[in-house]
Amino acid sequence: MPKVDLDAIEQVNRTGYPPPFDEQVGGRWYRRLAPATGLSDFGVSHVTLKPGSWSSQRHWHNGEDEFLVMLDGEAVLVEDDGRTVLRPGDCASWPKGSTNGHHLINESAHDCTFVVIGGGTNTGGGYSDIDLIFTPQGTYAHRDGTPYGGTKRPG
Repeated sequence: MPKVDLDAIEQVNRTGYPPPFDEQVGGRWYRRLAPATGLSDFGVSHVTLKPGSWSSQRHWHNGEDEFLVMLDGEAVLVEDDGRTVLRPGDCASWPKGSTNGHHLINESAHDCTFVVIGGGTNTGGGYSDIDLIFTPQGTYAHRDGTPYGGTKRPG
């Protein structure tokens, strides 16, 4: 099995979140590993959160499983039932269809790094704390279905 050269994969901090929901993820840097390594049945991202940054808005996926492994540093996992500190080696998982909104916040003074793996079919999902959903077409809308014109989830 070939070793993945992380430095050869572009690290970006793009987001499609409409303002003001984009502000909290400004310190999130990620590499999309699946396309760069030829994987096509599931997604894999290597993510670094700068201090004070969020991994995403608190969200869930209707048709995609999600699994996370903390590699370095620590972050606070925020879910419907509360907060849990994740440290290197800790794992978290969210089966498709679970509406347990989740995200990580780096509340430490140092970067943290994790790998997140997702698989399934994008059938949309939602955000627990804000008036936002994402559609199977990869766009954002208000909970009532009204589009947030010009915004699209990064691929």
